[in-house]
Amino acid sequence: MKILNVKANNRRKAFEIQILKQLYFLPYAKLEHPPSSENRITDVYIDKEIGSEGFTYQLASGIEDTIHMDRVLEYNQDPDHLREMLFYKLTIEAQKRIAKTALSKREIIRRLNTSATQFYRLIDQTNTRKSMGQLLSLLQVLDCDVEVVVTDRV
Repeated sequence: MKILNVKANNRRKAFEIQILKQLYFLPYAKLEHPPSSENRITDVYIDKEIGSEGFTYQLASGIEDTIHMDRVLEYNQDPDHLREMLFYKLTIEAQKRIAKTALSKREIIRRLNTSATQFYRLIDQTNTRKSMGQLLSLLQVLDCDVEVVVTDRV
């Protein structure tokens, strides 16, 4: 996700990060090197070295830190980002199980009633266009039980 604009908002004590039509905030308190009245932010810019997917800020003391957009999305609990992270974790687990199983990939594909192309898309952790149903079917074929647990936040 490319950042379109970033600025330091000292009244809110947070960075404002704009992506497409969405505005996100990241409080200074969540930074590893937060600014203070003695050590103010002197510069903040979209970092081209990481493909504009993050920003770098500099403090008066010379300390620099780079924040990746994933950190901002995680703090703001962006639903799309949380969904992608869940799919990523389930896909990695499926890859581990495929490596350990005695079933051949051809047998897994047959039991899923799908094509080889679809199977390889399903086990590609960078593919975000798969469904939860497909992943659950794959894990079921691999003799896994998947439980969803909902808890209160602490």
